[in-house]
Amino acid sequence: MTKIAPTATVDPKAEIASDVEVGPGSYIGPKVRIGPGCRLIANVTILGNTRIGSGNVFYPQAVIGAAPQDLKYQGTDTELIIGDNNVFRESMTVHTGTETGGGLTQIGNHNQFQVGSHLGHDVIVGDHCILSNLVQIAGHVHIENSVHISGLVGVQQFVTLGRNCYITGFARCTADTPPYVIYSHDGTVQGINVKGLARWGFAEGSVQQLRELGKILFPRKSQILNDFQPRGLYALLPWKKPVTDGVATLAKRLREAEARNFTDEHCVYMLEFLKRSIHEGVHGRYLESLRRDGAAKPRFYQSDAKKSRQAADYKSIAAPGAGSAITPADLGAIRSDPA
Repeated sequence: MTKIAPTATVDPKAEIASDVEVGPGSYIGPKVRIGPGCRLIANVTILGNTRIGSGNVFYPQAVIGAAPQDLKYQGTDTELIIGDNNVFRESMTVHTGTETGGGLTQIGNHNQFQVGSHLGHDVIVGDHCILSNLVQIAGHVHIENSVHISGLVGVQQFVTLGRNCYITGFARCTADTPPYVIYSHDGTVQGINVKGLARWGFAEGSVQQLRELGKILFPRKSQILNDFQPRGLYALLPWKKPVTDGVATLAKRLREAEARNFTDEHCVYMLEFLKRSIHEGVHGRYLESLRRDGAAKPRFYQSDAKKSRQAADYKSIAAPGAGSAITPADLGAIRSDPA
């Protein structure tokens, strides 16, 4: 039988499994569906069109399924889907999707989101990821499987974090982070995440090939004859201005690595990931090349005069005796007002 504390509020339209525990002060909205074995410890808020799997635990002050913080969001009934056996620690927040981002924020299975972390709209998180305290994930980010993000990290919108990578504390991720690497707070790749890969049971041969590939793509200063600069991903992108101290672009290193014919599946995946980011992406962010929000300015940036005119136009169209119901053409004419 569902255990609902006397001070909790559960909308009658919410769908909750029979063994869900809803702690004191919690709120569950009308469009929420919660699977078996979930626990809302206390003061948890679950809103929006949110579907939650089984075995998830929500700690106090977590706010799940709130509307996106996107000025282009038009109020559509977008979704949040959460898988199984995830942990949402204190004050963790997740937002639903937006119309231009596909309308869906999605979280996989067996993830841990620690205190004060945030997932923005249209984010996709795989399985077995850890987001440490106060990690801030902007909209449209894709976090692949088994990613570990240390505390106080900020991830820019449309960035992809490759599988099994490790992000050190205080880092800012402004370009796609390659899989299997350690990404440092100063924006450099520090090498292959050897210990992390060992924990996940990677074969020794695969780890060794990844290390060899890493030496080609992100060499240390001591590994080449000339004076090599820090291995910052952004500095190595092919559109940067040429430098005079021997720094080869990542595109050139990719060609060198492909000539070595690495056969390990993980090496092949890393090469394909990087090629997609630097050749098809925008400033090293592949997902940004797919963005669909267009050039229209959000209503937030309209002048007060234009907002007043639009409100008056809506009122006149909807006024009694004005004729038939508002049509899409009517709305389009109002929204296209150039003032």
